[in-house]
Amino acid sequence: MNNSEPLLNNPLDRTGSSEDKKFPNWIVAFLLAVSLIGFIDAGYLTLKYYQGEVPNCSVFEGCETVAASKYTDIGGIPLALFGAAYYLFIFILTVAYIDLGYSKILKFIAYFTIIGLIVSVVLVFLQLFVVDAICLYCMVSAATSTFLFIMGVHILKNSAPIRS
Repeated sequence: MNNSEPLLNNPLDRTGSSEDKKFPNWIVAFLLAVSLIGFIDAGYLTLKYYQGEVPNCSVFEGCETVAASKYTDIGGIPLALFGAAYYLFIFILTVAYIDLGYSKILKFIAYFTIIGLIVSVVLVFLQLFVVDAICLYCMVSAATSTFLFIMGVHILKNSAPIRS
């Protein structure tokens, strides 16, 4: 063992390790923008849920049907609130990456987007085949989750494996 290397990296050392890879600014900007769009969308749906109002849908007429379905909440907590938390978490982690520069943060985000994609696929399936209606805002959320997942795949393809 080489005595000149520390056993643990100092979390406050902002110089980063030789294993940390800097990602292009457009990736970080994309994560920030898309997670913010998702947060605003899910936040709006959460607000409407707690106000007891149906979201204003101008393109599709299914918002009322989806909002009235039994799939809008789990135990009285709106699914949109979980979505808002998901997008906010990604946004905060991206800001943490900007501040600290640790590529492991972006890799974690990349893996975390799998959850959003799976949930979106299930919810779109429910809209199309069970509820038989489409909510525009739900589709925006599904699109943002999908874009975040695609960016996550890009991050993982262009980074070194995580080492413990």
